[in-house]
Amino acid sequence: MSIRGLKKKQPKTFKVKIITVDAEMEFSCEMKWKGKDLFDLVCRALGLRETWFFGLQYTVKGMFTWLKMDKKVLDQEIPKEDPISFHFLAKFYPEKVEEELLQEITQHLFFLQVKKQILDEEIYCSPEATVLLASYAVQAKYGDYDPNFHEPGFLAHDELLPKRVLRQYQLTAEMWEEKITAWYAEHRGIARDEAEMNYLKIAQDLEMYGVNYFPIAQNKNHTDLLLGVDAKGIHIYSINNRFSPNKSFEWSSIRNISCSEKELTIKPLDKKAEVFKFFSSQLKVNKLIFQLCIGNHDLFMRRRKVDSIEIQQMKAQAREEKARKKMENQRLAREKQLREEAERAKEELERRLFQLEDEARQANEALLRSQEAAELLAEKAQIAEEEAKLLAQNAAEAEQERQRLEITALKSKEEKRLMEQKMREAELIAVKLVKESDRRAKEAEHLKQDLHEAREAERKAKQKLLDITRLNYPHMAKYPQYSPGDSRDANFDKGSTKLDLKDIDLKRLSFEIERERLDYLEKSRKFEDRLKELKSEIHALKLEEKQAGLYC
Repeated sequence: MSIRGLKKKQPKTFKVKIITVDAEMEFSCEMKWKGKDLFDLVCRALGLRETWFFGLQYTVKGMFTWLKMDKKVLDQEIPKEDPISFHFLAKFYPEKVEEELLQEITQHLFFLQVKKQILDEEIYCSPEATVLLASYAVQAKYGDYDPNFHEPGFLAHDELLPKRVLRQYQLTAEMWEEKITAWYAEHRGIARDEAEMNYLKIAQDLEMYGVNYFPIAQNKNHTDLLLGVDAKGIHIYSINNRFSPNKSFEWSSIRNISCSEKELTIKPLDKKAEVFKFFSSQLKVNKLIFQLCIGNHDLFMRRRKVDSIEIQQMKAQAREEKARKKMENQRLAREKQLREEAERAKEELERRLFQLEDEARQANEALLRSQEAAELLAEKAQIAEEEAKLLAQNAAEAEQERQRLEITALKSKEEKRLMEQKMREAELIAVKLVKESDRRAKEAEHLKQDLHEAREAERKAKQKLLDITRLNYPHMAKYPQYSPGDSRDANFDKGSTKLDLKDIDLKRLSFEIERERLDYLEKSRKFEDRLKELKSEIHALKLEEKQAGLYC
């Protein structure tokens, strides 16, 4: 047998891409694989044991459907692409998440899917509840809030609120972050799985949680209703209201559900109750509704039965895991607390050390300042001593100057008094001179007048004498050589003597007047010189007084 014959033939395969809420995976599948083979492969890859909640979803002609587990993958109406894409999603929802979701991976996948449905507005949530849910999502992602690490703006790239809520309120991103952070800070100490569970516990109470909606009609012509299928039963809604159902059929009250082409019939357990029939737009929609009803009803019945060994083991493992995680979280919390206390103590010691170092530094600086101040004070004392000596010297000089100024002032006062006295004397002399001048002027005027009268009298006397001479001695004109002096001396001795005396007196008087006038002029000149000297002395005294006032 050849070696080639020993080799097994490699089976033909095709590629598939599995898309979870937060990841993508690719697998090679054998051509003969059924849907369950591929589904089990994905669950093993994820480590998922609670497989009954999930399924593989794909879209054909704009309509989503689920991969059938009992048929070959390639025999189903799947999209013709390479690789073939499937979405691994939750197909059925638990009634009570805290009791039914045992594995952490199951809980995490549900958390991611429900969170996406709320953000995509497939599940309606009030604005207040969305903020609280967002705070749990932040706790699950970032852990405990730390204001030193989680600075403003750390949620800028996270999608946490539906766009409808953002449009409804005119708030900035910073305001929304502040509201979310206020709740987030209160979740301190909550682990990731606890935060995700708290998120799901709030979400499971929302009206649209876990409901698959389909348009239906009560007759073949109108599509005026919505049919919803969830973990509790079947609900009929009006087309514009997905919150409050008009009619509900719980799984416990349904006896039978049948499907024939586009018609689906719900028979209540009470035989007297009316049978509900409705029509869907397509046979595929009818089949999809029927599959969801069967799956949800099976889970409903399983919850009310005794758990299988597998479920009991899973629950026991889940309890042990939760207890272990709780102890681990407590240990971590204790270690974290001790670490925080140690860090606080360290910070306190560092702060105290820094404070002591700062106090030592301040003390050294104070000592240096004290030394510098002492040196400055010594210098200031020396300078003050020198200034005191200088001031004493200046005081002595000032005292001497004061005494000199007092003496100068006394001298100035005395000189001023003498000068005033001299001025008064000069004024008196001037007055006397003026009076004397006036008197002399009057005397001179009288003397001039007397001189004028005397000359006039002399002239008249001479004229009279000539006239007399001509009358008594007419022959003397013919004999001019004759001198009548003797005859005059003889005949007019008395008159001639008088005239000569009078001429002598007039000349003497004129001489005296001229002499007195010259004396007067000399005295006036001397008086003016004396006045000038007095004025100069007075001016000098005034300058000295001004200078003395400046020194004082």
